[in-house]
Amino acid sequence: PHPECHASTIAETASGALVAAWFGGTAERNPDVGIWFSRLVARADSAAAASSPSGRWSPPVEVANGAQADGTRYPTWNPVLYQSPQGDAPLLLFFKVGPSPSEWWGMVMESADDGRTWSEPRRLPDGILGPIKNKPITLPDGALLAGSSVEDAPEQPVWRAHFERSGDLGRTWTRTDGLAGRTAAGEDFWIIQPTILTLGDGELLALFRSKQSRIAASRSTDEGRTWGPVYATGLLNPDAGVDGVTLADGRHLLVYNHKVRIDGAWAGSRSRLNAALSDDGDTWDASLMLEDQDGEYSYPAVIQTRDGLVHLTYTHRRTRIRHVVLDPAALPRHPMPGVEWPAEAPALTPASE
Repeated sequence: PHPECHASTIAETASGALVAAWFGGTAERNPDVGIWFSRLVARADSAAAASSPSGRWSPPVEVANGAQADGTRYPTWNPVLYQSPQGDAPLLLFFKVGPSPSEWWGMVMESADDGRTWSEPRRLPDGILGPIKNKPITLPDGALLAGSSVEDAPEQPVWRAHFERSGDLGRTWTRTDGLAGRTAAGEDFWIIQPTILTLGDGELLALFRSKQSRIAASRSTDEGRTWGPVYATGLLNPDAGVDGVTLADGRHLLVYNHKVRIDGAWAGSRSRLNAALSDDGDTWDASLMLEDQDGEYSYPAVIQTRDGLVHLTYTHRRTRIRHVVLDPAALPRHPMPGVEWPAEAPALTPASE
């Protein structure tokens, strides 16, 4: 229903429905860009879902926009769906409103019926943006921990990531300071859009989009209250969004663009989308080449549903959102000793899409 779409998010609701959202309009940054939502109808509403992970996505509906009380309308950005595992907790939809990432503010709305109806959006407290691109994780005490970041702010010209915690489903929040680190060349890391992996015993690994041509990382040993220095991984990054998930068997799955930006240009830098696996968050093996052709394939969102399958959505040439289903037990692994993607890593063969 719109010329461009981007920045999808996907979640499994308390009832087992699969839902997705993204922003769409004439083009990113235009004031007509709103937040759109869809449900996987067959999986949620049909007995056929018991035998197949695939289904029919409902026609997208716009559930939020940036219209203000004075008649001004701003673009919306980067929706993030979150379903707490606690009892009858509502489905949360976070998003941003504002003329640009340096000026946007965080919003949240709730649904108690798998996204059929929504509460009025409410603005998050000052200084809190909510999850900036990727899903929060649920901590052992039930609190949600969201990766967030600030970019291009006048008071903070260097991109900085931080983390926001809420123990009451987004009503009240605390936040960490911005994370810092320096590259081997002595440059400040520019990092945004954390994704959080769980390593066990309270240890967390955050992976970041960066401007340093590598995915950056930081570790926490106290469930995200404090974080160690930022460091570079061996995984390439063309200044593009990444997302990961810790699987039920303890492995970590990461989806990202295994390329670098050439001469600072966007063209072609997001044309390859990859999936990698790790046992410890340090050493990563190549798994699948999800896309490798002209165009943009970017901003992945990945979850594992209760049936064990992995669901992935991502931007497909800015004209649609693609949904892919993977069986994690069937994911191949190929060592990746350097920065080159191994030729033997297969192209995508999803269970369904």
